[in-house]
Amino acid sequence: MEKLHIRKDGRAGRITFTRPQALNALDHEMALAVTRALNDWRDDPQVELVLIDAEGDRAFCAGGDIAAIYHAGRAGDFAAGAGFFADEYRMNALIAEYPKPVVAFMHGFVMGGGVGVGGHASHRIVGDSTRIAMPESGIGLIPDVGGSWLLAHAPGRMGEYLTLTGARMGPGDAIAAHFADTYLPEAQWPALKEKLAETGDVGLIVGAPPPEAPIAGADLSAYGGRDLAAIVRAVNASGDKDGDAAKALARNSPLSMAAGLALVRAARADDSVRDALAREYRFTSRAAEFGDFLEGVRAQIIDKDRQPRWRHAGAGDVTKDEVDAMLAPLGPNELWKE
Repeated sequence: MEKLHIRKDGRAGRITFTRPQALNALDHEMALAVTRALNDWRDDPQVELVLIDAEGDRAFCAGGDIAAIYHAGRAGDFAAGAGFFADEYRMNALIAEYPKPVVAFMHGFVMGGGVGVGGHASHRIVGDSTRIAMPESGIGLIPDVGGSWLLAHAPGRMGEYLTLTGARMGPGDAIAAHFADTYLPEAQWPALKEKLAETGDVGLIVGAPPPEAPIAGADLSAYGGRDLAAIVRAVNASGDKDGDAAKALARNSPLSMAAGLALVRAARADDSVRDALAREYRFTSRAAEFGDFLEGVRAQIIDKDRQPRWRHAGAGDVTKDEVDAMLAPLGPNELWKE
């Protein structure tokens, strides 16, 4: 497949994203191919670990390839998006639960669907170029691909802050937020990949002291508010009314931010990433028809006017009933069938 290079290399099963011109965006075909490879290698004695990386200088994977979902939704086909999300989320769970070590080398942009691949690996390596984010509320979605699970386990109020603002984490903050495990200068990555493939020994992964983590060191107490409206008021009252965070809170979809906040807080009580994925799927399978997704993609990706016309004017206009409706069980269409 032109978009992926899947092969066995020594003791490693290797998956390399090979569409750098598209920032290695993940589409439905790629998600299915990754799933097949992992299933093929699960009981293969030759494969002792899985190594995931990407070509190009700019991105490990900057998100999901959502243009096709947009066009299908505009044509009234909402099943296409739901089908992609379902298969992608099952792949995310497969990575998180894989019985063999999965090593992800996450350089450059790692966003959305890229977090769903690399963020659930057992050994997550970042470097100086790494910028990790979950900016989905800017296109009318929520932190999905198991993102709400990862955000729920970030310390303090980092989870709420990252959910609502979509802020980018450098390598230090990525490790502090538990989105990554090891910092290693990227010049050392090729040699480590070679050694891992040769030996199958993840004990060879030895990192360096990570850079500073400015987000982790910031006062994020405002993000402990009881709901989105309270958080926005607290951020504005904190003297950051003209800061990047306040601008993001005013710019992103109010419905998506309110639902994302609910998802992250609910995930703190989950037993596994599967619980979080199931809840995320309830939102994303409805997002094109009942949420802000089509308008968000139009404004940010299709027309690029950066002027989305959301369903709600501001944070205080979203009701609990509306959020509950987007997160309500799907009955026979739930992600995990009984």
